[in-house]
Amino acid sequence: MNHDTVVQLSGITKRFAGHVAVIDLSLVVPRGAVYGLLGPNGAGKTTTIRMMMNITMPDEGTVKLFGDELGGRHHSARLGYLPEERGLYRKMKVRETLVFLAEAKGVARGAAARKADEWLDRLGLGEWRLRKVEELSKGMQQKVQFIATMLHEPELLILDEPFAGLDPINQQVLKDTIVQLSRAGTTIIFSTHQMDVAEKICDHVCIIARGRKVLDGALAEVKQVHGGNHVAVAFEDGADGGAAVGSVGDLVAKADDYGVYAELALRDGVDPQALLERLMRSGTRLRRFERIEPSLHRIFLDKAGPDAAQDAAEEAAHA
Repeated sequence: MNHDTVVQLSGITKRFAGHVAVIDLSLVVPRGAVYGLLGPNGAGKTTTIRMMMNITMPDEGTVKLFGDELGGRHHSARLGYLPEERGLYRKMKVRETLVFLAEAKGVARGAAARKADEWLDRLGLGEWRLRKVEELSKGMQQKVQFIATMLHEPELLILDEPFAGLDPINQQVLKDTIVQLSRAGTTIIFSTHQMDVAEKICDHVCIIARGRKVLDGALAEVKQVHGGNHVAVAFEDGADGGAAVGSVGDLVAKADDYGVYAELALRDGVDPQALLERLMRSGTRLRRFERIEPSLHRIFLDKAGPDAAQDAAEEAAHA
């Protein structure tokens, strides 16, 4: 493991009462990356993160953080961890909570108070600093916990489903903050089942389905390798669009049809111009026709199979 690697998992496996949650998983997180650990709910993402943090020990394989196997607790001051199951001291005041948690990470009280005020103002919570946590909305509490996660300026920030439960405005605020932290040099791992969000933020991705890794690498390389021949089509009328997609089935290998919009993977050797000509001859009125890279959502379905989410949910319920 070289100095450019922050996290290295080698063949880790974890079982719970006969259920295998993670199977022979290996991955490397480069320093400074925004690394997406992606997959449906129940795929093994949270279990993987808990093994990274030394909260749960793998049954097989090794976990290295910052080049050694001493575990997350040993590197506590270098880590920030936002768990999927949120938890704050509800009776404490917001600023008091942040200062207390920062001190636990080794930040001096005065510096912790100053940084807490700066971040509360930055995320639009300045007026709530002296209110009890329980008085805040769920979205506000989540932003407070996010501040607590990175107030001590960790080298590695691990976020488990950070966008869950946030409205679009607060998702945007959190996304902007993650981008800013990344540009400042923080290595960030976040798990999510929201492929569209990950696609906009991540430069590296690992997709897990049924506890197994189905692909891993730099996002640009993943898209290039799995690119194929994809076209985005937008129709003026959703009903016409559905008929149009059906009429070009001999040219299309796979289709994601959303009504007024469709993402089409063409069969090998099919020229996109042939598809356009067929659609125009049919009288279909188009608002958009564009050759595109496949979305992460499309790549995931192609690699993991459309039933992966259902399988993962059933396995999680069984566990």
